[in-house]
Amino acid sequence: MNAKARTARQTLRDRSRTQRAAARIARRGAGTLAAHCVAAGLGIREARTVAGSLRNNAAKANAVGIPGVSYTHGRARTCIRYTPAEVARIAVIYRPRKQAFIAAAARLALAA
Repeated sequence: MNAKARTARQTLRDRSRTQRAAARIARRGAGTLAAHCVAAGLGIREARTVAGSLRNNAAKANAVGIPGVSYTHGRARTCIRYTPAEVARIAVIYRPRKQAFIAAAARLALAA
C-alpha cells in the first residue's frame, strides 16, 4: 500500500466515524459527551480527553443528562447521554487551550 492510498483510507475512516456518530445522535436525540466530540470531528483519543473536561463543566451549565447504559466490548457501563442543546451549553463554558480542541468546542456550541 502506497502513502497516497494510506492517507485516503485514513481520511475515509475518520469521515465515516464522524458521520456515524452524528447520525446516531440525530436518530436517538441524545448521546454521550464522547460521541458528541467524535461527531464534532475529533479522534477517539482526543474525544475522550475533551469529554472529560466537558463532564467537569456539566454541573456549572446545569446540564443533567439522561442516565443510561452503554454496551461496548462485551461489558455494560453506566453513562449519561446529553442532548445537543445541553452539550452546546456545556461547550460555551469550556475553555480549551489546544487549537484542535478550540475548533471542536466551537462546533459543539453551534450543534444545537
